[in-house]
Amino acid sequence: VQAGFAAFDGTIVAANPAWTAMLGWDMGSILHTPLFALLHPDDVERTAAAAAGLARGETIARINNRYRHRDGTYRWISWAAGPGDGLINAVGRDITEEKDREARLARTEDALRQAQKMEAVGQLTGGIAHDFNNMLTGIIGGLDMIRRNLPETRSEKVDRYLSAASVSAQRAAGLTQRLLAFSRRQSLDVVAVDVGALVEGIEDLLRRTLGENIALDVRRAPDLWRAKTDANQLESALLNLTINARDAMPDGGRLTIETANVHLDAGYTETVDELDPGDYLVVAVSDTGTGMTESVIAKAFDPFFTTKPIGQGTGLGLSMIYGFAHQSGGHVRIESAEGRGTTITLYLPRFRGGADASAAVERYEPLPRARGESVLVVEDDSAVRMLIADVLDGLGYRVIEAWDGPAALPILASDMRIDLLVSDVGLPGMSGREVAEIARHYRPQLKVLFVTGYAAQAAVRGEFLGDDMEMITKPFPIDLLAARISALIGGG
Repeated sequence: VQAGFAAFDGTIVAANPAWTAMLGWDMGSILHTPLFALLHPDDVERTAAAAAGLARGETIARINNRYRHRDGTYRWISWAAGPGDGLINAVGRDITEEKDREARLARTEDALRQAQKMEAVGQLTGGIAHDFNNMLTGIIGGLDMIRRNLPETRSEKVDRYLSAASVSAQRAAGLTQRLLAFSRRQSLDVVAVDVGALVEGIEDLLRRTLGENIALDVRRAPDLWRAKTDANQLESALLNLTINARDAMPDGGRLTIETANVHLDAGYTETVDELDPGDYLVVAVSDTGTGMTESVIAKAFDPFFTTKPIGQGTGLGLSMIYGFAHQSGGHVRIESAEGRGTTITLYLPRFRGGADASAAVERYEPLPRARGESVLVVEDDSAVRMLIADVLDGLGYRVIEAWDGPAALPILASDMRIDLLVSDVGLPGMSGREVAEIARHYRPQLKVLFVTGYAAQAAVRGEFLGDDMEMITKPFPIDLLAARISALIGGG
């Protein structure tokens, strides 16, 4: 416990040895010096007010403030002080560890609240995207079927209308993909990525995006680890951050992209939702722009939140980056202040292992014809079910339809010929995976094609896909649907 005497103007006139033990100053260094010289700048005003109150005759003052240690750090001390013999008599207790615990707890609670909010919004946006993908499957597929079934002598105007409708539908599909990105249900092609080479490869594009009045400074640390992530999504994230930075610097400035290796310990990761201690590849994007207020930072990752005028931004750029970082097993952090610019830091897990083969590009022949096979289609959305059935019927398959799992079970238990089961993953009541398991009980060799409004990686958990099972995501091209079905049935 520290004890001391000070004049009402704050001059220290006596102190016990606990002062030197606690703060590192020897007695000669603190006696006859103003205690305000040792106070944290943020605590001077209220400490002076407490001293003034004691000078006016108040009997006791209790105050917590920070004193500077000789090594430059600050210690929190809780004081009880009162007047006596023309001096301030004070007894203090070091509460630094208590304050640190409170601060860690507050950070953890803030991180938990943010994680819960983002999870709730993610569930909502993911559900909306799923429903939109169902509707877009019917729209895009229907337009494709119209184009295929119209005579070649149709007018150029009809083709133009069909193309315009298809482009609009594909743009809507792109919007749902951005929503899925935020809700961490997008499809990621995770490989070992040389981030330094990736940044170098898009540097010219970023410079053109920034324009002539904004300088680009790329700082690459030596011996960078490879990141475990999706290269295309990382490029998209960097381009989004560059566009945001450009818009925050209308009068010009500087954009800095810095890469580095870091190790995050448990002390840091325990304050961040779903982040494990370990090695990470860091990409920090900093601008000298207008910066953000605390209220804007708190909402920056929310879908559709934007400070830009109507029509100049969707508000999905940062939310996509948030979802991408977390789905990659990483983290994203914003540091900003009004008038001081913004730094957004991506933490991506370090890749461990040998060289990763690039994902093969899927090639398929359009619309292969059936050879008398039967397909059971289980889909609760009538428009999507009709589209799949019409496509398969047009290709020569015999199609049996069921609107949900219970409706499909008697068909699967019968002696009817079924060469392939096509089922939505998210059926009401009984899931598509459960339908497939029951189907395999009756027909162990049955091939299965799942369709889902979510991304494949998000729909698949653990050992979801067994042998002779595949998955495609909505909205899908008719060519791809036909090719997958033909490949499964023809695979033996």
